[in-house]
Amino acid sequence: MSSTTGKEKPFNGKLALITGSSRGIGAETAKSLAAAGAHVILTGRDVKALESVEDAIHEDGGTSTIAPLDLSEPDAISRLAAAISGRWDALDFLVISAAYLPTLTPVTQIDQKQMSLAITTNILATQALLAAFDPMLKRADAGRVIGLTSSVGSTARAYWAAYGSTKAAFESLLDSYAQEVEKIGGVKVAIVDPGATRTDMRAKAYPGEDPATVKTPDVVADQIKSLLIADFATSHRERVS
Repeated sequence: MSSTTGKEKPFNGKLALITGSSRGIGAETAKSLAAAGAHVILTGRDVKALESVEDAIHEDGGTSTIAPLDLSEPDAISRLAAAISGRWDALDFLVISAAYLPTLTPVTQIDQKQMSLAITTNILATQALLAAFDPMLKRADAGRVIGLTSSVGSTARAYWAAYGSTKAAFESLLDSYAQEVEKIGGVKVAIVDPGATRTDMRAKAYPGEDPATVKTPDVVADQIKSLLIADFATSHRERVS
């Protein structure tokens, strides 16, 4: 990732919170937004991985803050929101990248513990994030929410029901929130389907796939950055090819 000069940094003075930023698309999005001038808050469970992302950001001249947390833990998001709002007044970008993929299996054999974790991580945490950071997003000049989804959230696929059903609910939450804030402030919401991308989740779902045959996470990250720079109509949707 190349450094960006001051005049080329469109996000100078902006604050971005990215969930799941310890690796994959979340990590690359954090690096991309930081390179564009945003101060990025990194969240995830793996502290060492978060530190590695932060090191890369700082080496490129960017700034970031690490906030380790497990989205499935009770009150984790409210504690995060309290800490962030105690230091900053407004949140410009909320990128919801973190997700949990249960084992691919027939509907009749879905593991209830895995399904519960998927519901907590993919649905309940999303609602909690929107509720906790709504005030900070509304205090921004142009608050933006980007939610990363999957095609199985809108089109059912055999063996993907445990994940796909949570992504369908995830999209519904974001779409409803977009409609609720559209007339009362400057917050806008976009749902982005990364498509086939070289991530740990992809490798788990397609263990026999050659990683070199799918795009790298930085491609998606650059598309998210471009989307935020160009701006979009609320309830925007797009798929990264």
